Amino acid sequence: MNAPEHIKSSSDTTDLVEINKDVDLREKPILVFGTTFVTVFLAEIGDKTQLSTLLMSAQSHKPWMVFYGSVMALLTTSLLGVLVGTWMAKKLPPETINIAAGVILLLISLMLIGDVLID
Repeated sequence: MNAPEHIKSSSDTTDLVEINKDVDLREKPILVFGTTFVTVFLAEIGDKTQLSTLLMSAQSHKPWMVFYGSVMALLTTSLLGVLVGTWMAKKLPPETINIAAGVILLLISLMLIGDVLID
């Protein structure tokens, strides 16, 4: 199999990033769905929300009610994230959003490290 011309000539990661810009995610909704599902699924495995749900289910002896409640909570927070993200995408350029997200994650990391060092 021969690689497309723009891949044959690329030798650094900057060129690979440019290749990804050619993919219009609006034309690939299943790709967006799959990426989102895997990302959220992996992020939620073993986190405090899942552990809390496990404990509530064990204590309440009403696993289906706990399931429905947790589904509604995740659905609501996801909807809020989508709505805010859509609004931000209309108001701010992608570079600004990326920088802001990076700064926020860096600040959260520093606060968590501070908590560990203080305790």
